[in-house]
Amino acid sequence: MEIHLTGKKSIYEEIMETVERYISLGVLKDGDRLPSVRNLALKLGVNPNTVARAYYALEAEGVIRSIPKKGVFACGAEKRDPVKAEARSRLIVFREAGLSKEDALALVEEVYGG
Repeated sequence: MEIHLTGKKSIYEEIMETVERYISLGVLKDGDRLPSVRNLALKLGVNPNTVARAYYALEAEGVIRSIPKKGVFACGAEKRDPVKAEARSRLIVFREAGLSKEDALALVEEVYGG
């Protein structure tokens, strides 16, 4: 997997877009292993936290999955649910904006009439 940083966007966004593009084009298939955070950071000459941030966001979107002590793996495009990916993405934004888990769950109960 080759990632070329252009400098047009933030590094983590470029990593995310490249991984998403490789999966959508079929270069990375379901179950293919991605480089570790450390290895990719060394290869790109960036801080490992930048790669970890990109991987975390990709995992939240259902693009990749991380299995502790096993590695990071691609999720095939056909296995992703766009509605769940959008919900995950928005929940991350809300969490980072300070919405507590309890408040989020209360809103879900309100919307679904639970």
